[in-house]
Amino acid sequence: MKAARTTPLDPSGPGRQSLVGIARLAAESAKARARAGVEYFALASRSALNRESNRSMPFAWSLNPYRGCEFGCKYCYARYTHEFMELRNGLDFERRIFSKVTAPELLRQELAAFRDRGRPIALGTATDPYQPAEKQFQITRRLLEVMLEFEGLDFSITTKGVLILRDMELLSRLARKHRFSAHLTVTTTDARLARLLEPKAPPPAQRLAAVRKLVQAGIRVGVNLAPILPGLTDEPSSLESVIRQAAEAGAQFLHANVLFLMPSAMAQFMPFLEREFPRLVRRYRRLYARSAYLPEDYKQQMIEHVRALRARYGFDAAPDPPPASPFLTQRALPFL
Repeated sequence: MKAARTTPLDPSGPGRQSLVGIARLAAESAKARARAGVEYFALASRSALNRESNRSMPFAWSLNPYRGCEFGCKYCYARYTHEFMELRNGLDFERRIFSKVTAPELLRQELAAFRDRGRPIALGTATDPYQPAEKQFQITRRLLEVMLEFEGLDFSITTKGVLILRDMELLSRLARKHRFSAHLTVTTTDARLARLLEPKAPPPAQRLAAVRKLVQAGIRVGVNLAPILPGLTDEPSSLESVIRQAAEAGAQFLHANVLFLMPSAMAQFMPFLEREFPRLVRRYRRLYARSAYLPEDYKQQMIEHVRALRARYGFDAAPDPPPASPFLTQRALPFL
C-alpha cells in the first residue's frame, strides 16, 4: 500500500526546521493509514534495542515496536514519550501511532553483533506490542521472527492484547530456543471499570482466557496486577478477584504494584476522575501533591495484601521471573 504524504506536523509550521532527533523523524513520517480518529505513521527508526541505563531495572534492553498506544489507558505513564516528538497534546499518544517499520531489520543487525546475549530484553516496556496497529503492520510478529533466527536470548513480552494468541505457535518455538515469558496485564476483573480505565484494551476475561491458552501451549506466562489504583481497584475483594482468577487460568507468576502518575499522565487522568469518579479527586490531589509516587505507608499496605493473596493462591510456591516491564506494571517491586 502506498502511503499518503501526510505527516503528523504541519510542514510549514513554526519551528519545523529546527527539529532534531526523534522529533524530526516523526515530522518526516508518512501517514500509512487513518481510521476512527486514529492516524498511523511509518517511522524510520535509527535503532531497535534501547539500553536501560537504570541498573535497578530487571532488564538490560527494551524493545518497542510502536510509539503511542491506541488502548488509551487513562493512567498510562508513557504519554510523555510523544513530547519527544513535539506532540504535546496528551491525546496524541493514543490518536497518532508511529509504527517502527525498520525495527525488524535493525534488530537483526543488532542481535548479530550482540555481546549481551544473556542479558534480559523486555518487549513492550512503553507501549503495547499487540495494540490494534499490530493487525496491520505486524511489526511485533516480524521482531519475533527475527529472534527465532538466534539462540540463547532472555526476553519477555508485556501486553494487554489478546492478539498475542495469533503468535502462539511462534512463541512456543521461541520458548524452546530462549528463556522466554509472557506477562498479561490485568488491573481489574470488573469489565465496566476496565472499559473506563482502558477504553480500547480487550476485556479482562479475554486476557485471562489468553493466559489459559498460552499456558496450555507450554509457554511460561503470568499476570501483572498493575497498576493498583487507590479507591478504584485496591479493595481486598478486587485484588483477590484478579489473583484468584489468574491462578485459575494457570498463571505461573504474578507481579503487582501501585499507580505511578507522572505529570503527563496526570493531565489526562485527573479530568477522567472529575468526570467519572469526582469523589476521588480530592484524595488523588492529596496523594500525588508532592510526587509521582504514592506514599510509603499506602505501598506497604498493598504489599501486605498482595503478599498474603499470593501465598493463598500458590504464587509463592516457585520462583518468578522478574517483572518484564516495571513501567507498564507501574514500577513493579520485586517483593510483589
